[in-house]
This record gives sequence, structure tokens and C-alpha cells, in this order.
Amino acid sequence: MNKLQCISPIDNSVYLERPLASPGEIQTALDNAQKAQTAWKQTPLTERIAITRAAIKNFTAKESQLAEELCWMMGRPIRQAPSEIRGFAERATYMADIAEAALADIRLPEKPGFVRFIRREPLGVALVIAPWNYPYLTAVNAVVPALLAGNAVLLKHSAQTPLAAERMVEAFVEAGLPRGVFQYLHLNHGDIERLVCSPAIKHLSFTGSVKVGAAMEYAAAGRFIGVGLELGGKDPAYVRADADLQYAVETAIDGAFFNSGQSCCGIERIYVQETLYEDFVERAIALVRQYRLGRPDDPETTLGPLVRVEAADFVRGQIDEAIAQGASAHIDPVDFPADKRGTSYLAPQILTEVHHGMRLMSDETFGPVVGIRKVRDDEEALALINDSEYGLTAAIFSSDLEAAEALGDRIEAGTVFLNRCDYLDPALAWSGVKNSGRGCTLSSIGYEHLTRPKSFHLKIRL
Repeated sequence: MNKLQCISPIDNSVYLERPLASPGEIQTALDNAQKAQTAWKQTPLTERIAITRAAIKNFTAKESQLAEELCWMMGRPIRQAPSEIRGFAERATYMADIAEAALADIRLPEKPGFVRFIRREPLGVALVIAPWNYPYLTAVNAVVPALLAGNAVLLKHSAQTPLAAERMVEAFVEAGLPRGVFQYLHLNHGDIERLVCSPAIKHLSFTGSVKVGAAMEYAAAGRFIGVGLELGGKDPAYVRADADLQYAVETAIDGAFFNSGQSCCGIERIYVQETLYEDFVERAIALVRQYRLGRPDDPETTLGPLVRVEAADFVRGQIDEAIAQGASAHIDPVDFPADKRGTSYLAPQILTEVHHGMRLMSDETFGPVVGIRKVRDDEEALALINDSEYGLTAAIFSSDLEAAEALGDRIEAGTVFLNRCDYLDPALAWSGVKNSGRGCTLSSIGYEHLTRPKSFHLKIRL
């Protein structure tokens, strides 16, 4: 099949089709990227920043259109979709704001007779492979700093969200970005792996599953290029006895169910100290019962469908299996009439009496369900939090900053939150440990992964 189809989860219709790039088109894109990057890296940084700011303005000017496309491509409720466009602008703007300082030469102490400094040079052509669940927010992390650093970028987006790649490139082209510096390609899996192996590619950024991430790393093996991988998580929340209970319920439940639970850093398991446990569960159930499951193009909908029928079936399988293993379900799907087996529409669910022998508490779920477990104290919570092959984020709810920070030091995760969750601050390094990936995006540290140090050791002859 030489084309991709985006099947909308709203009604299972074909929302759009796009031809896949031919081998000749792929090679042309590579050639154009290499040629354009040679000139782009010589373009003054102030000009690269100006073009980026103009692109951000072009992008956000189409917020309503982009939000509607998101709704139809991947099922985000229309009332929530615009927030991703604003998040894109926030992250891109921050990376532009810090670019001059982050990319400046590193000047060393004076040494008589010598001039010494370290310059950050762009890598060349970066390949960014982005997923469908947050198609703009995941792509912006790698694309914008790569461009600002002087690299050329090839963007391959999920077949579920091909318009996301097209709209991003469109915004930069309209801003005056030179031809070839930023391009998109619609590719099949075989072409992706061949592209990773191309000597023209000098950096790979991939966001997706552990299985595919391992395949990407294997394809790049032996090429000695930078590989950044964000591979998801099984992110925990821990509610200590000194937490603001209602705030913790509202924040953790939103972190679990926003985007129908299809967030890499969404909350997938909650541990609550025993003195608050019963009250927490009661309030969480009451809150989830207020969700409205339905078509995401309905402004009243607060919980949309999963991205495809197979995804909903996978989550249903985890729930059914957990219940068979002794878990208690607290939400009756009958209360959510849109829930129908064989469709992408799935009622939210809260499970208690859960344990780590259940896939629901150990494997990534990526759906609108969360398991809640009672714990005695910090030590039991810490053991359970770290009992995972993933380590993207972890959230603590507590009024004791000192205790939370000490606990955070012992948590195996790339980001530790206190009294919030499911958010990327662009000033902080975004990274994961264990099977959540490797590398870093965002913050000034993110630029280090998109450049190489070049030392200048200049002896002055008088």
C-alpha cells in the first residue's frame, strides 16, 4: 500500500489520506536537507530566532483549525484541543528565549599567549519521529531546538496525525525558513529504518513504544550518532497523609484521565497513605462519575474516544484481567452510554484491591483507568513507586516540602513533581530512566544533545 489512511476515532471514517514518500523522494529530501543545513548553520543565530518566533506566530494564528484537526485525527475533545497549540507556543518560545545563552561559546580563564574557547556546533540533519497522542507537544521538544541550534530537520509523524507534520513545516516556511531546512516525510516502517541507517542522518529523536524504540536504537547501532528516546511510562502518584486531600484527588484524577489517559506522563497508578485512603477513593469515584464520554467534536464532551478500536480493546483486556485477579471496579459502564465494545469509546474506570502482579499496575495501559492502592508509609510507597521498568515521572502530594524532596531523591524517575503532575516545564530537562528512554530534550541541557563541542586552542604569535 503506497498511501497512509488516518481513520478518525470519532466515527471510524477515513479522515484523510496521504501518499507515502517514494525512495526517490526520500533521497531528494535528504539531499536538500544536507545542502540547506550547510547554509543554515552559518545563518546568524539572531536570524534563526527571528524566523522561529515568526513561525510560532503563524502556528498559533491557526489555533481553531489545528484544534479541530486534532479532534478528528486522534479524538481529543474539542474543548481541550486548543491547549496543545498553546503548549507548543510556550515550549517553542522558551527555547527561543534561551537560545543565545545556551548556544554561546564557552569562554575559559585567560592564559597568556592563548585564546581558548569551546563552540557548540550543530550535528547536521536530525530525524524526528513523533507520535499521535500529543503530536505537537512531543514534536516541538526536538524540532524547535534542533532548528535553533543550526540543524536541518526531517519530521516523520504518526500515520494517525499526518497533518501535524504538515502544519508545523507550513508555519516555518511561511516565516521565511530556507527551503530544505525543515521537511516532513510520510513513511512506512521499512523506510523509517532505512532512513535511520542513512549516513546523512546525524541525530535521531524518537517518541513511542519501548518495542519500536529498541528497533530504532538497533537500526542506529554502529553509526555513533546521538539517539534520543522517550518511550513512555507507568507513572505513579503518591498521596501522603499531610496532603490537601481534595486538591490531590482533583489533580491526580485529571492527570490519569486527561486525553483519555493517553499521555506518556499520565498518572497510571496511585498510592495513598492509609489514613486518607477511603476518603480519597470515595472522592475520586464521585469525580470520575462526572465525566461525560462522547464524540470529541461535541463541546460538552470531557472524555473522548481512544485513538482506535484496538487500543480500547487492549485497555478493556487489562481491566477484565485485573478484575478476574481480584480487583474491585467502582465505575459502572452503564452510566456512560457511549461505552460500547467494538468501538473506541471506553468508560473511565477506577480499580482498587490492586497489586503489582496485575498488568494494570505494571504494564503501560494508555487508557482511562487507574488503580489505587493503600500504603502504610513513605517506605512502602517508595518501594512500590520504584517497582517498575519505567521511570518517566512521579508525583508526590504533600504539604511537607523537605520530606517530599528527600523522597524525590530516592525515586527512580526523570522528573519528580510535588502537588502537580502531567506537565512539562520547558525550563526543566525532560528525560526518562530505565525503559522510559534515554537522552534529554528541553531546557538549556537539551541543546547539548543537539550540538557537539568543538574546542579552539589558539596560540598567539607576536
